[in-house]
Amino acid sequence: MTDPTERFGERASAYAAHRPGYPAEAIDAVLDGLGDPHALQVADIGAGTGISSRLLAERGAHVIAVEPNAKMRAAAGLDAGIVWRDGTGAATGLPDGSVHLVTAFQAFHWFATPAGIAEMRRIATRRAALVQYERDARDPFAAGYGAIVETYALDDTEERRAEALRAFAAFPGAMVARFAFGSSQTLDLEGLLGRAASSSYLPQTGDANKAMVADLRALFARFASDGAVTLAMTTFVIVADLEGR
Repeated sequence: MTDPTERFGERASAYAAHRPGYPAEAIDAVLDGLGDPHALQVADIGAGTGISSRLLAERGAHVIAVEPNAKMRAAAGLDAGIVWRDGTGAATGLPDGSVHLVTAFQAFHWFATPAGIAEMRRIATRRAALVQYERDARDPFAAGYGAIVETYALDDTEERRAEALRAFAAFPGAMVARFAFGSSQTLDLEGLLGRAASSSYLPQTGDANKAMVADLRALFARFASDGAVTLAMTTFVIVADLEGR
């Protein structure tokens, strides 16, 4: 498998333009019980192009966005309340106990290891939180999109995401709470193709890419209404309140 720190470099613009945000309820769950967000120092690990970091900063938190891929960091731009740092899930470079909250939005599966969990615990004093959206296969369009993804997937990233949820739910030395919120993304044809292009485990070039794009166009034509489709998702939040800190 391609090094996770490198695999999104050529997809940074598609990621910034076509990945969804996160429902307000998910951000509420991440921050609930921690007091005034303006008083919080947050490390957002695997911050990508800053989608999650901006949502946390909009609530008033002081965010350190940790992202190892230079092209992803460059695509994020500058936002008040966010400081960017080159680092990985297992080696953030942050001091011990330097943040109140550490988060991983759609990224924990890249460092769901004992070392990654130990790093989160090392730098955070109060809470670690995972936020991850998945397609809701009960919805016909989401199921159709999922079938295309499964057909053309180049590796086991989707299985890694499922395992990451299980691993974080067993966060050691913590009080763990789990939440799930319905969410969705409305996409025109360009957006649907862009969403697929942002996925590092789908083909970007060659015959496989051409076939995948043809299948996506056919799926869009089958389900589109007023020039758009809606991808139904579930956003999972797992909050680990740290004991003994």
